[in-house]
Amino acid sequence: MLPQEIVRLKRDGGTLNPDHIQLFVNGITDGGVTEGQVAALAMAIFFRGLSIDERVALTLAMRDSGDVLDWSDIEAPIVDKHSTGGVGDNVSLMLAPALAVCGAAVPMISGRGLGHTGGTLDKLESIPGYTAKPDNTLFRKVVKEVGCAIIGQTANLAPADKRFYGIRDVTATVESIDLITASILSKKLAAGLETLVLDVKWGTGAFMGSYEEAKALAESLVLVANGAGLKTTALLTDMNESLASAAGNAVEVQNAVDFLKGTHIDNRLWDVTVAIGGEALATAGLAANPEEGRANMSRAFESGEAAEVFGRMVTALGGPADFMDKPEVYLPKAPLEVPVYAPEAGIVTKVDARTVGVAVVELGGGRTAPEDEVDPAVGIINIAGVGTTVDSDNPIGIIHAQNEDQVRRAQDVLLSAYTVGEASEIAEFDTVRDRIAK
Repeated sequence: MLPQEIVRLKRDGGTLNPDHIQLFVNGITDGGVTEGQVAALAMAIFFRGLSIDERVALTLAMRDSGDVLDWSDIEAPIVDKHSTGGVGDNVSLMLAPALAVCGAAVPMISGRGLGHTGGTLDKLESIPGYTAKPDNTLFRKVVKEVGCAIIGQTANLAPADKRFYGIRDVTATVESIDLITASILSKKLAAGLETLVLDVKWGTGAFMGSYEEAKALAESLVLVANGAGLKTTALLTDMNESLASAAGNAVEVQNAVDFLKGTHIDNRLWDVTVAIGGEALATAGLAANPEEGRANMSRAFESGEAAEVFGRMVTALGGPADFMDKPEVYLPKAPLEVPVYAPEAGIVTKVDARTVGVAVVELGGGRTAPEDEVDPAVGIINIAGVGTTVDSDNPIGIIHAQNEDQVRRAQDVLLSAYTVGEASEIAEFDTVRDRIAK
């Protein structure tokens, strides 16, 4: 069938069979389908939608458009997680080594930040020497010997998705749940996973602002992933304030090191990390249930074993051998550290987490376009959470910046993110609100 006939079929509300979808994805990959035809199909899907079977077929076709990793020489369950993105979300840095301590193998392929959300790769690249894009030989070696490796997507993992997403990005079709589902899962399936846990966020700092939108995405992801043969569950977590008390790149790595070493642990960050880990261990058969899995995760952190594995991973991927002993020596630091105080004393009743993320972008710590460079040293620490008292002694955050102009811009944005009032005005949300399973 001609590509334009496939577009016509979906435009008119018809159902695409796997052969239609495979033909079109082949054309996306090899250039046989034009940009206009890809855009037209994306728009047709945006308005007409896809059935679960169509979503599965699209996901599998995009998975098979490039390499599919094989981990059959590793006896441990192959486990990973995916977050839909937020502010102060450095969960992966603690989660991967703790899962490895608990018996999983974690080949974690992560992305870069865009817009107000941070990217795991940008954080890790603030560590001198860290190789975010190793060749497959080193990637496999680290996973096998250390138990986990956090790297970036190679060019030949789900290449059809890369072209498809680029066209969606400029044709106002990114927000389709059908296409978001296939985009996320095609890359995870290409990574050769056996178990996946999804952290689907909702709130002011999430791409899905409402709980209902986030739940619809989580349900789609879980149904399609399991339909494609990947054991998957999802947790719906709160992103109505920064998850960690730090937002930026080097500052989030330092926050993660403090968490792993037990010197400073943000409560909400602990809850989300342990919940995701417990879910992953149970789904992978490494724990009898999520409760046992959470207990195992807690022990991995409290024993110091997760910290030891993280240090080994950093070293194996080119970072300093003594990074965990003295991270402050290696992580870049901005010359200015400026506290930001609320105009009036009171209790933080609400935070626009997206705006906190925008403040980091104003400092140069994030991207507005994929090709933008980021400054690893800048960011915000000691970010006040909901329920925190702020006054002339307790700031809403401390800005790390390169110059006074950055400070002024970021300060104005950060202040606009905060609402200060009385404790009775606080709307409380569960950090982990729901679980979605097949």
